[in-house]
Amino acid sequence: MLPADHLPPPPSGSPLKLLNGIRVLDLTTSVAGPYATLLLADFGASVVKIERPGTGDDARAWGPPFLDGESLWFLSVNRNKQSLALDYSKPAGLTALHALVAVADVIVINQVARSQKKLGIDYATLKELNSKLVHVSITGFGLAGVNANQPCYDLIAEGYSGVMDLTGEPGQDPQKVGTPAADLLAGTDAAMAALAALIGRGQTGQGQQIDVAMVASMTRFMSPRIVPYLGSDEMPRRSGGKDSVIAIYQTFNTADAPMTLGLGNDNIWARFCAAIDRPDMAADPRFADNVGRRRARAEIVREIEAVLLRQPRDHWLSIFAAARIPAGPINRLDEVIHDPTLNERGLFYSAVRDGTAVPQVGLGIQFNGSSHTYRSPPPRLGQDTDAVLRAWLEMGEEQIRALGSAGVL
Repeated sequence: MLPADHLPPPPSGSPLKLLNGIRVLDLTTSVAGPYATLLLADFGASVVKIERPGTGDDARAWGPPFLDGESLWFLSVNRNKQSLALDYSKPAGLTALHALVAVADVIVINQVARSQKKLGIDYATLKELNSKLVHVSITGFGLAGVNANQPCYDLIAEGYSGVMDLTGEPGQDPQKVGTPAADLLAGTDAAMAALAALIGRGQTGQGQQIDVAMVASMTRFMSPRIVPYLGSDEMPRRSGGKDSVIAIYQTFNTADAPMTLGLGNDNIWARFCAAIDRPDMAADPRFADNVGRRRARAEIVREIEAVLLRQPRDHWLSIFAAARIPAGPINRLDEVIHDPTLNERGLFYSAVRDGTAVPQVGLGIQFNGSSHTYRSPPPRLGQDTDAVLRAWLEMGEEQIRALGSAGVL
């Protein structure tokens, strides 16, 4: 039995319909673009994933691990979509794609500017077909500039942004974030920008060209580090989980397992000292405010470590929860999926596809108390080709056969 086999089914109730009637074409591969269109699909948009016949999205081949013959990375970001296999590098395929663009609301692309123009999917070309189109590009470095035509992955964007330089232990190698952070941030930016453009279109009747650069999205994520450097000339350094503008905001060991502890203001500090039965620390004038506690951080940390090592983690978490002190475990993934708070929100579930339980992480955002988004499992490559051509373009059997004969389906 796999962990997925123990997950509940998708949350019951009607899925979100906030974007009902909005048609989205997804020409992207990998993670950033598919994550953007996953968000739009979860909000209720109709998303058609245009894929290369035979191979499809690059992420379909990313593994192991695989489930039911398909990459679990792919399965993580492609629910609620339809897959249309179409080779638009050929004239007949491009004609079909342009016909879809003419009736679409949003198109999301992760090709660089030069490739977009070569393939006939750039904004200037598509705007002539549909002036109301919201054209979203997700690239490494943006559509213009010295690096505009350079390829990019999450790893490269994390390195550019500075996050890798600040992640890891002192004196050790820089570390990548443990999830594709630049991909997910850029995908979130693309979805957010598309929503803003759709609202703007409702006011002006005109579409937009949206240019999302992964390096810019990831770098904006670093604002709380960049702005203090710019305003102080103090260069932050790698420090693991043991440094912050907040004096005590780090990991600590207990008698059996590590935990996190964030004492973010003077009231929390006072409650913490009471909870660990150290009123002397609360009364010490040197520790009266965050500036003083930062100055004495090494001493305070030693005192806290000595106390926390006396009891197991669950003991301290119970005490700190009762005292409303920000603290928590450092969970492994097998612990995350059993977290009661996350499960109360219906975050983890399985969607059955061809008899296989396909695990999913839900939206997690609630609207009027509901975060139900599930409509369909991630699609097999090209499984909806005929259905999309009929529904979007009202094509008949002969027209679909003609595209097949042209070698573009």
